[in-house]
Amino acid sequence: MDIERRVVEEANYMLLTGKTIREVAKAFGVSKSTVHKDLKERLFKLDNSLFLQVQDVLQYHIKIRHIKGGESTRKKYLNLVN
Repeated sequence: MDIERRVVEEANYMLLTGKTIREVAKAFGVSKSTVHKDLKERLFKLDNSLFLQVQDVLQYHIKIRHIKGGESTRKKYLNLVN
């Protein structure tokens, strides 16, 4: 698969599913660093309107990460007690 096609497919996948960079990386079999570079640098050069849409999703994930982290910690300690 060529890089440009992968970048657009990752972007569309993220928009359709709302998945995080980590989840997109796992789905496409590439590293988180690759997805980050694809969606932050390469996509900007390929399709600016798609880039702006993806940035909204990424900003949302940044906005809620403290909530997701707290929930993960709570689950971790619940499992330790049980």
